[in-house]
Amino acid sequence: MSLTKEDLQAIRGIVEESVSGLKEDVSVLKEDVSVLKEDVSVLKEDVSGLKEDVSVLKEDVSVLKEDVSGLKEDVSVLKEDVSVLKEDVSGLKEDVSGLKEDVSGLKEDVSVLKEDVSGLKEDVSDLKTRMTKVESDMREIKVDLLENTLIPKVNEIAAYQKSVCERYSKDADRFEQKITIVDMLDGTVADHSRRIQELECKQA
Repeated sequence: MSLTKEDLQAIRGIVEESVSGLKEDVSVLKEDVSVLKEDVSVLKEDVSGLKEDVSVLKEDVSVLKEDVSGLKEDVSVLKEDVSVLKEDVSGLKEDVSGLKEDVSGLKEDVSVLKEDVSGLKEDVSDLKTRMTKVESDMREIKVDLLENTLIPKVNEIAAYQKSVCERYSKDADRFEQKITIVDMLDGTVADHSRRIQELECKQA
């Protein structure tokens, strides 16, 4: 079967249309490839930047790990220190409680001693009054009565006076001893009060 001129022209038209379409497709593909190249180039840059960022992040994470490790050690040491401090504070609280009880007992003892001293002062005052009266009576006796008739009474008075003086001397010695004890207790109370204040300042 032979092709006519019209058939060849028709085929040529079809081929030319196909080639024209292919050229258009190739042109579009070229544009797409060009765009893809640009996208790939951008992606490469992005990936390169990401690699750098990841490298920096790795270094940061490594530093953070070291910091966290150091912090864990510091926290462990702090926990031990806090535990020791808690024990020390507990011991100090017990000491302060004991000191408070001691001071309370000392205050009671001082109060009793003050009462004793007050009683001794009254006794001494009474003795002084009685001694004054005795001395006055002695003067009256010497002036008003004859010496030879009063010798027995004088002897009795002398004996009584000696007894009173001895008792006064003993009471005076006891009074001085208790005054010394009161002074010592006052010093002890002041020292304990100072120690309590220092402990309370440390706890604050």
